[in-house]
Amino acid sequence: MYKKIFSNVGKYKKQALLSPLAIIGEVLMEVLIPAVMAHIVDDGIRKGRIGYVTGMGFLMVGMALCSLFFGAVAGRLSAVAAMGFAKNLRSALFRKVQSFSFANVDKFSTASLTTRLTTDVTNIQNAFMMLIRAAFRSPIMLIGASIAAVKMNHRLSVVFLFAVPVLGAAVFLILKNAHPRFEKMLGQYDSMNAAVQENLTGIRVVKASAREDYEKKLFSERANGVRLAQFAAEKLVVLSMPIMQLTMYGSILAILWFGGKMCVHGDMQVGELSSFIMYVSQILMSLMMLSMLFIMFVISRASIQRIYEVLTEEPTITDTPGSEISPEDGSIKFRNVSFSYFDDMGNLALDHIDLDIKSGETIGIVGSTGSSKTSLVQLIPRLYDATEGDVIVGGHNVKDYSLRTLRDQVAMVLQKNVLFSGTIKDNLRWGDSEASDEEIIKACKSAAAHDFVTNFPDGYDTDLGQGGVNVSGGQKQRLCIARALLKKPKIIILDDSTSAVDTATDSSIRRAFREDLGDITTIIIAQRISSVRDADRIIVMDNGKITDIGTHEQLLETSAVYREVYDSQQKGDED
Repeated sequence: MYKKIFSNVGKYKKQALLSPLAIIGEVLMEVLIPAVMAHIVDDGIRKGRIGYVTGMGFLMVGMALCSLFFGAVAGRLSAVAAMGFAKNLRSALFRKVQSFSFANVDKFSTASLTTRLTTDVTNIQNAFMMLIRAAFRSPIMLIGASIAAVKMNHRLSVVFLFAVPVLGAAVFLILKNAHPRFEKMLGQYDSMNAAVQENLTGIRVVKASAREDYEKKLFSERANGVRLAQFAAEKLVVLSMPIMQLTMYGSILAILWFGGKMCVHGDMQVGELSSFIMYVSQILMSLMMLSMLFIMFVISRASIQRIYEVLTEEPTITDTPGSEISPEDGSIKFRNVSFSYFDDMGNLALDHIDLDIKSGETIGIVGSTGSSKTSLVQLIPRLYDATEGDVIVGGHNVKDYSLRTLRDQVAMVLQKNVLFSGTIKDNLRWGDSEASDEEIIKACKSAAAHDFVTNFPDGYDTDLGQGGVNVSGGQKQRLCIARALLKKPKIIILDDSTSAVDTATDSSIRRAFREDLGDITTIIIAQRISSVRDADRIIVMDNGKITDIGTHEQLLETSAVYREVYDSQQKGDED
């Protein structure tokens, strides 16, 4: 797991390796300074050798400056390495998420993936910075100061034998109990981020429904959940500091007591005692830093596991290696296709579908909410894979294509229309990055979008804002249709993509499709019968099954479900 995560250090290995070298120089100077100070006190001040004191004083100042220099270099190198590592890790995570199928994204949820890309990576970045600094500095300081202290007075060094077990036991207990609490805390972060994301995405609905107070209360509950989880985790960690300080000051008090007696009896000099105390402080501070390092790793371990889960997640839909085939035409065949979102044949969204669609046909799909109309068409571009049976597009099983080849030839306007930050022209060129202005205008005319676009002061250069907030729902739908048309696909799927436009505009779009898309297979999912009545064939779905297929006139005679929907809409229009 750790190898997988830290392999993302990449080109920042040099800084990560040079930082410990600079730390060695910093620690070496700090360990030598107390010895120099002992000489100043015992060989200079006590004997009145002012010249010696001055010379050794300049030496100590020089060593302090060297330590400062090495520390600054180590700090910069570790910061560069840690930030570069975090950048690489986020990029690796984002690339992995881009390879996910809808099923993979459903498994983690977008809110959880957002938390992992932000909070979890930051936790690991901080732990990595401590790893290449404190994880080297503390052991080197501990070893160096211990050697110097034992060499100075081995009897007084026995004090360490009491301090180390106390700190070790405290760290062990903290490590054992803190990890599950931090895992729970990160889960609360996911829940809070989900509430924020949902609220901001639907902010207009919230305000239109006057639900601000409810959303404030809901967010307050989620935020309080994070607070309580943080408190439960942190209250255990904060115990470490008083335990460490108690141990440290107790050790210094013992050294002053026993060391003072040694000085009185002439077994130790005052300068040596002062230096010994400094060494003890360095040793205990090193132990405290190691303890904090372990605690930081406990905090980051939960984040490492969460990120590792994403990096090792296998996409449920993958390319066929080396496939060079492309669809021969826009024909579509379903052969005994069943589908479940949970890979559970006892809980099917689609139940044994058999269907043939000829290339160039216009197919309408109608049915009640929850009849799995969208589930059916999502199998065509392999947004999901069939649980059982085969989906054949352009003469080949969809699993035989590379995903890019298949999806370049199947344009789908999803039920939820999404535009991105940037201009209208930028968004339309998602369909074809090389599309000319003439091609963009033609696609917009077919989607009945050209007129309203040209009414904007900046026309096709109008900035849409994040998520297309500067256009209405119907305008957004028409721009998404135009974007799909620019792909020049063999198959185009409109999943209830004209629900927000008026009937006249809907009729205009259908007329343009008949005139401009004669050789393209067109599948239209709609709630309004008027949107599909001119289709070559209309499919009626109910409860994951195809109940009837025929033209508008045929279905009025043979399908009770279709006739009921048609009559209810006709009555609504008359009213």
